[in-house]
Amino acid sequence: MAFLPASFLEQGLLVKDYKKLHTKYQRGLQFKFNIISILPTDFAYFALGLHHPELRFNRLLHAFEFSHAFEFFCRTKTRTAYPNFFRISNLVLYILFIIHWNACVYYAISKAIGFGEDTWVYPIPNVSDPEYGYLRKQYIYCFYWSTLTLTTIAEMPPPVRDEEYLFVIFDFLVGVLIFATIVGNVGSMISNMNANQVEFHAKNDAVKQYMQFHKVSKEMEAKVIKWFDYLWTNQKTVDEWEVLKNLLDKLRAEIAINIHLETLKKVTIFQDCDAGLLVELVGKLRPQLFSPGNYICRKGDIGKEMYIIKDGKLAVVADDGVTQYAVLAAGSCFGEISILNIKGNKMGNRRTANIQSIGYSDLFCLSKEDLMQALIEYPEAKRLLEEQGRMFLKTQGLLDEAAAAAAAESTEGMEVDQKLERIESSMETLNLCSFYFLAEYEAAQKKLQQHFSFLQTRLRQDQQEGLLSSGSISLPGGKAKPKP
Repeated sequence: MAFLPASFLEQGLLVKDYKKLHTKYQRGLQFKFNIISILPTDFAYFALGLHHPELRFNRLLHAFEFSHAFEFFCRTKTRTAYPNFFRISNLVLYILFIIHWNACVYYAISKAIGFGEDTWVYPIPNVSDPEYGYLRKQYIYCFYWSTLTLTTIAEMPPPVRDEEYLFVIFDFLVGVLIFATIVGNVGSMISNMNANQVEFHAKNDAVKQYMQFHKVSKEMEAKVIKWFDYLWTNQKTVDEWEVLKNLLDKLRAEIAINIHLETLKKVTIFQDCDAGLLVELVGKLRPQLFSPGNYICRKGDIGKEMYIIKDGKLAVVADDGVTQYAVLAAGSCFGEISILNIKGNKMGNRRTANIQSIGYSDLFCLSKEDLMQALIEYPEAKRLLEEQGRMFLKTQGLLDEAAAAAAAESTEGMEVDQKLERIESSMETLNLCSFYFLAEYEAAQKKLQQHFSFLQTRLRQDQQEGLLSSGSISLPGGKAKPKP
């Protein structure tokens, strides 16, 4: 039972039930190897002596337990946050394991031939160097010999016997494979670690060549180069939507919620909204970056989206682009007034200010269509947002209260009229559907009647053909006329 696995995966779920573990373990091949490995072959020492370690060869069957270690490595590789570091550590561990086993085989061969019999085998302890008789010295020397032989980085005493030559040849072949594996794996890891950097610099070079070909001004070229420097310095070179496109929609939404929900909660107009609305809006946010001096929106522009500041600072500037009225920091939002369609807004759906990026700014954009689509299921949140928008317009002197009241009354009347129109439209639809089904029913009845008439005619013909084949034809009056 000491070898019983702690758990196993079944259809992606971790099973820890003792009975299921016991059943799975007994049906596996590892159970048979473990039974053989614990056989008491040590008792043969009483007959042959203690200098026969080969009697415990069955203990090597425990090596199949390393399958659990391989499974651990495979799962950890997919779950760790540092996969490249784990792969390198894993590779080094495998190499040390091979060197250890090779050192053990070298010591066993030296013992079989005889310690100190020639210059290749393990030296025999003597008076001049008695440390060769200690276990620590034996293991370190054999491990050192195995490392130098497999890596072929130093000269070692040449073999003397034929079996020694064969073993060294085998070691050289294994060393070549190890060297090729190390070079291939390390090169692959370095390529994977630098993949983003290579792709980024390729895009950067392509843009530079494009600007040089079209003879773009040095000022614009410097601005573009600074933009690429900012992207690389702040690790904003990865398109998150491109990275997450292979995930399920549900998982992609959960990741977006985990990353962006706290930012959305900081927005003033959304702090009192329903949590379900926030979750729905998170999936509709789109990241956008702006460089220093760029205008996010200008006064009088038609508002088609609202913005939430994730990182950076924006300035509310005058028409001259120099005078600053206010500075917006992370968590602030703007543009929501122009997309809410508030009744009585003197500016309509146009922007009320000029917003300019002071430095590099990271924003979230929410389009008008996405916001209105989300508010359909949350009418209370829509009313709250419109109320907050009216209060803001009122403080800014941009709300025509008379027009807003008239629009509200007309809206109520329009709502009643719209409901009546919907009822009338529904009744018309029902009437059309009933006429359609009635026409379909009549057509089906006609088809059935035609088919029934056809079957009756066919039945009469079959009966007449049957009488003719029998040799007589029925005549009026019940007499039968013989067949000529």
